[in-house]
Amino acid sequence: MEKALSEKIVIADSGATKTDWCLVQGGEILKRFFTHGISPVYQTEAEMAKEIRLHVYPQLREQQFRSIRFYGTGCIPEKSAAVSQALYQSFPIEEIQVYSDLMAAAHGLCGYEPGIACILGTGSNSCEWDGSSIIKQVPPLGFILGDEGSGAALGKLLVGDALKNRLPDGLKERLLAEYDLDQATIIERVYRQPFPSRFLAGLAPFLLKHIDHPHIRHMVIRSFSDFLERNVMQYDYRKNRVNFVGSIAWHFSGLLREVAAEKGIETGKIEQSPMEGLISYYA
Repeated sequence: MEKALSEKIVIADSGATKTDWCLVQGGEILKRFFTHGISPVYQTEAEMAKEIRLHVYPQLREQQFRSIRFYGTGCIPEKSAAVSQALYQSFPIEEIQVYSDLMAAAHGLCGYEPGIACILGTGSNSCEWDGSSIIKQVPPLGFILGDEGSGAALGKLLVGDALKNRLPDGLKERLLAEYDLDQATIIERVYRQPFPSRFLAGLAPFLLKHIDHPHIRHMVIRSFSDFLERNVMQYDYRKNRVNFVGSIAWHFSGLLREVAAEKGIETGKIEQSPMEGLISYYA
């Protein structure tokens, strides 16, 4: 056991926007850095390998570690092999384990205890966790069909209301000016350029800045209500605390707790990142 605790491992938590990398030993962070998001949904194996070679390998090339535990968006079983191979090209070690970002939420928020783990970041996701495995999951379906409560879903509502002239009190003009946008640019970013969810989620700070405006507040409440009703309330939420991780959950935590309480949902942890929980999980 002492030997296992003394060995170095790399833990990575990758969303659609950024990846958080930590070299840890016995629960202590030795090195931490961030790169762009790495996802088999949006990138080929060659593109992921290039990102790792250019931005991750230089940070870790002088380090010796026994394993990599990579958690990422879109890392479902049929796509995890591509991520493993991309990592192996720069780090030819035997133990490379790839998990979904939902598993990161479960490990980081619940650990070895049962609970409901939710992600509200660029995208959204959720599951019911029994302490060792996911026993139920409502599919997130992405920001076009689902991802309620996420940054991308909120951004979609915001630009939709802006372009349909539904934003009152000059909010449309402020949004377009602040982000240097017009209708043509928005259509281009959403329908033709890669990573539309990143673009839409990048508008979330505008919502936070104007959260006291009734229209904006109602928009966020509606999206959180949709997430809870269409996802969380399909689990055994009356017996389990509901925990959240992600930038949207963190920055809008007060409103999220308020909406949950109105529905009889007891919230537990709300964390910006699962990393601290993951470090404790492996320590």
